[in-house]
Amino acid sequence: EGVSNYTIMLLQEDTKLLLLGAREALFALDLEDISKKQASQEYDCKNKGKDLSECKNYIKILHKTEDNRMYVCGTNAFDPECDYMVRLIHTGEDGKGKCPFDPYQRHASIMVDDNLYSATSMNFLGSELVLMRSSPPIRTEIKTSWLNEPNFISLAQLPKSDWGDDDKVYLFFSETAVEYDCYKKPVVVSRVARVCKGDTGGRRTLQRKWTSFLKARLECPVLGSQLPNIIQNTLLTFCVFFCSSDTSDLSAVCAYSVFDINRVFAEGQFKTLVPVETSFIWVAYSGEVPDPRPGSVSAPKSLDQFFDIIQPIGEKPLLERRGAAFTCIVVHQVEAADGQKFHVMFIGTGVCLQLRVVFRRHGNIRPGHLLFITYDALSALMDQHLQGQLYAGSDYGVVQVPLATCGRSLSCLDCILARDPYCGWDATVFGQEIPTVAGTRMLGVAVKLACPSSSNLATTKWEVNGRLVASSPRHEILQDELLILNVSDSDAGRYRCLSMERSKGDQYTATVAEYQLSLKGEPRLPQAQRNGSSTVGLQVVIGLLVVSLVALLAWNFYNGHLPLPWNCNKKQSGKSYESNGQEDPGPL
Repeated sequence: EGVSNYTIMLLQEDTKLLLLGAREALFALDLEDISKKQASQEYDCKNKGKDLSECKNYIKILHKTEDNRMYVCGTNAFDPECDYMVRLIHTGEDGKGKCPFDPYQRHASIMVDDNLYSATSMNFLGSELVLMRSSPPIRTEIKTSWLNEPNFISLAQLPKSDWGDDDKVYLFFSETAVEYDCYKKPVVVSRVARVCKGDTGGRRTLQRKWTSFLKARLECPVLGSQLPNIIQNTLLTFCVFFCSSDTSDLSAVCAYSVFDINRVFAEGQFKTLVPVETSFIWVAYSGEVPDPRPGSVSAPKSLDQFFDIIQPIGEKPLLERRGAAFTCIVVHQVEAADGQKFHVMFIGTGVCLQLRVVFRRHGNIRPGHLLFITYDALSALMDQHLQGQLYAGSDYGVVQVPLATCGRSLSCLDCILARDPYCGWDATVFGQEIPTVAGTRMLGVAVKLACPSSSNLATTKWEVNGRLVASSPRHEILQDELLILNVSDSDAGRYRCLSMERSKGDQYTATVAEYQLSLKGEPRLPQAQRNGSSTVGLQVVIGLLVVSLVALLAWNFYNGHLPLPWNCNKKQSGKSYESNGQEDPGPL
């Protein structure tokens, strides 16, 4: 009771535990079944005059140390505190600069070589936002050119590389751009910053301040949007962006090359502030670059921002969507049975529509599947590929979902066309027959036959007794069903719904549904026609009758049996002239 905000997760694969941080509690859950609670530790909270819901201890940081202890930090009623567990040592470390004061303020953290790197606020008001390292202590300077009203997203250490650039820590965040302060409204942009792990600070005013801090702007161009996209979540080089305006809400996923990011930091052109009349503007730096280059541990702190913008792979998003904002992402690399490698993106949104999207490195995006729907906004996602599970947390609970959804495929062809890299079809175990659904209906009623869509890329057609069903006034072919109006005896028979889809240049056709329709009884409504052939016959008969009538009238007129109207008028006119003794004047 009173526990909520299940948003911080840490996997313990050696003990098969999922550590879950929440408000006023820390849970240890069974990885295979999270409904089994192994242990929990609750904390006391002191009132500090804030809102009652804020005046709790929200667990915000969970990291594993090299000696297999857990490092945990909580807001502790606006007095952040950190400790080690699972057995609490009660060191009572000051959490300022490590854990946020406000439970609803965005923050980021990572444990590297048993040192905590954190991006959060340092004061009660939340106005001093810094990127800091716990030991030896070092942080950013409180200057708008470094961080200007930032919204921290994530911290990451890129994997070891051939060019030996794995001694850096990267911060993804958004901030109000100082270079656009001449605009009437603040412009928020997305950035990535980098610091060196070996940075110990500078001299004088830069004591215990980063000397290697550099930042560059991230671009995720979305068609039809002129606004900068605000970064929401990252997973190494996969970033979720959201763009909100008065006319549309756009979300996108962009992927960035680690090489491109490092190239900008190593070779990019810097940006500097120059005076223009009575103000200052940011322009590309054209002077000589200092040696050592800014960003090195011993370099002078003169230039810290790049003019170059980091573009995504392909210079466009991997995925775009309107509606609820993307909030979190997990990307899992999978090798399919044919040896091809795929990236599977699990995306959480503000209304908890969790999508799964599959794509190849050099291929097209495959439409996603809807995994589940709840009423709570997702704020955390984590996958455990060894167990084949995905864990999603929100303010009101945590959900466990299997990575694979192979049960959706009812046949081998369905499995192939699903293009699910997690799944394969074993013909020795599974059958492929589609059951025939038998049904009897009364004559004259409307009949609806369902055809469940096997894929977002598939098209469907219907057959009855081996003949193609065409659209007509009585046969309406919809996306997922066939509607037959005023059924007659000729509509009885075996109906098949066929799904057609192309893959790798070949077209696959599969039977999705099959029905045996029988009819009985007297028609409930008068049947205007039996079938198409009877309609044509009726039209021919009517046509012959019309032709016969016209021919009969013509024969009677010709033989004088029926006088023509104009002939009658002419004879009457002649008689009137004779009676008056006058000649017919004839035509004028």
